[in-house]
Amino acid sequence: MSSNAEAARRARTADDSAAIAGEGAARVYDLKILAGPIEDRPDNTSRFVVLGRDIFSPSGIDKTSLMLIAKDQPGALYHLLAPLAKHGISMTRIESRPTRQKKWQHAFFIDVNGHVEDDNMKQALSELGPVTDQLTVLGSYPVAVLPA
Repeated sequence: MSSNAEAARRARTADDSAAIAGEGAARVYDLKILAGPIEDRPDNTSRFVVLGRDIFSPSGIDKTSLMLIAKDQPGALYHLLAPLAKHGISMTRIESRPTRQKKWQHAFFIDVNGHVEDDNMKQALSELGPVTDQLTVLGSYPVAVLPA
């Protein structure tokens, strides 16, 4: 949803949904509070995802989320990022997490502009295959439009 308030408004009318929103939204929309407070930092921001089995068709303004595990080699991160740069794909986010499969092995979660079906994305992904132990496309989806 575009906002927590919009999620709360929708949760009011949909039996199969819930929202993460403040107590004020619960009062306005007459919602039952299931848990709270959930904020652990006053400056936090939240990122929500919708999980599914299908990839959205290209909208023209898309993002793709990837999970990459680099081969253990000198310049491993460079080898992950070089194909993206080479094919003009802009990275918007990168995080790493230990895989817990091998010592010092990390999974890189990378968001990029573009859709997995775009030609330049296909080319970059084909070049990433040989430099990764694992390459997973987590999804391609339309970019969220945030209210001004």
